[in-house]
This record gives sequence, structure tokens and C-alpha cells, in this order.
Amino acid sequence: MEKPKKKIAAARKPARSRKRRTAYSPGEVHEIFRRFSVQRPEPKGELEHVNAFTLLVAVVLSAQATDAGVNRATRDLFKVADTPEKMLALGEEKVGQYIRTIGLWRNKAKNVIALSEALIRDHGSQVPDSREALVTLPGVGRKTANVVLNMSFGQPTMAVDTHILRIGNRIGLAPGKTPEQVEDTLVNIIPDEFMRHAHHWLILHGRYVCKARKPDCTACVIADICKSEEKVTDIPAPLVELAPQA
Repeated sequence: MEKPKKKIAAARKPARSRKRRTAYSPGEVHEIFRRFSVQRPEPKGELEHVNAFTLLVAVVLSAQATDAGVNRATRDLFKVADTPEKMLALGEEKVGQYIRTIGLWRNKAKNVIALSEALIRDHGSQVPDSREALVTLPGVGRKTANVVLNMSFGQPTMAVDTHILRIGNRIGLAPGKTPEQVEDTLVNIIPDEFMRHAHHWLILHGRYVCKARKPDCTACVIADICKSEEKVTDIPAPLVELAPQA
């Protein structure tokens, strides 16, 4: 008679579900982004560009620089070089002359020329629409790739900059020590209907309301939901009108 097999159920642990590293319930997260969507139905990035290539260049240049500073430098540059071929024809020295007011301009000029060469050589002069391809380009990291994928190709990516990293931790929406940790939480808690514009809403909220030095809580549309220990007001969030239905 065959001996009964030992139970092995205990060894087969169910796959762990990804933890929600957030201080907010799903309903609260939905309401936060619903209000952002009413406040800014069509948020726009503040880097000036004319096509996917110039956006890519602008984002590369924006590392450790302000959008306003990058815009001042690139307005004239993009008038004469709005394709990889034209940028490569300018050469590293001339590109550097256009962007010398931006921090780390020498290294950035080198990267702009190198990524232009790579686009011509490997991608038919077109900006690729995948993160895997973008991050192989000189000077392009995950954040830059996510910005380009979102703004140029409409993909629901989350580009975590200093503003989003700060907000994620300050208000407990997506605590994390690294941009990758914050990104991982945000893409898992933000409802799909809001992901297209979510990173712009958070960036603009951090830039103009939940500021680095002192949050402007009286102007915050999520003040009554916010769980930040730094919150300086208990007043209800300002009323906002719903956007008209299409």
C-alpha cells in the first residue's frame, strides 16, 4: 500500500501582494487626483519645445537647472537645431555657446551631441517610444525617459523629480528614499483614469503650492485630506468647480 504523501501546503506560500506604501485609502487617493484634475484639466509641462527631439534635449539640459533657465538657453538653440542632424552639424562647441548659462553645460553639450549621433545611427533620427531604448541614450536616465514618454507619446508614466519626491514623503502619499521607490508606489495607487497627467499635477502642486521651504496650505485644494505633519491649516480645501462634461 502506497504511503500517504506528506502535506507540503505550508511550503507553497502564496505570492505576496505589493504593499500599499501610502498613508491614504484608495478613496482618498482618488479624491486627491480628482481635485487636481478639476483644478488643472490639461496641465502642461513648462519646458519649451517644438517636437519630441527638442523635448528630449530640454529635459536632458534641465538636470540640476530650472525650467526657466533652460528655456532661456534653448529658445535660440532650437531655432537653428530642431533635429538630430542639425544639432550634430552645430557641433559640441557651438551647442555649448548656446547653453553656457546652464549648470554643467560642458558635459551637457557633449551629451546632446552624443545622443543626436545615437538617434541618427540607431533610431533613424526618431526619438524612440520605449523606456528601454531611451535610457541607452547618452545623458538620458529613467526620469528623463518617463517625461518624454508621457509628454510626447501620451504614456502613463511617472517621472519623479525633486518636487514629487518631496511631496511623496511630506504628505505621506508615497514615502520613499529614492525616486524609484516613490515611483513604484505612485504607479500602483493612482487610478488609471488619472495617470496620464498625474506627474504634471504633482510637479505643479509642488512647485507652486506645496513648496520646499514652506507649504502654502491655505491655497491647497487637498488641505482637508492632507496628512502631512507640516500642515499649517485645518480649514477645508477650497471649493473648485467641476470641469464641464464633453
